[in-house]
Amino acid sequence: MLDKKTKLAAGLVAIAMVVAFVLGLAESISSGFAGFWGGLPFWIIALAVLALAVYDFWDECIRNWSKDDK
Repeated sequence: MLDKKTKLAAGLVAIAMVVAFVLGLAESISSGFAGFWGGLPFWIIALAVLALAVYDFWDECIRNWSKDDK
């Protein structure tokens, strides 16, 4: 089991990498062959998935910061 600080640091690095990858991919799709309107559905899905990932990070690492581990 990881301690709280290690879990927080690893979570921040992981979230940053996922956000950078997904937003870069969405920008690449929108500026390439598909154009903005062709890439819009991907942007909507990507932003929804990123919101879920950030919520999971918050739920796992930040919300229970002051509580003892279960």
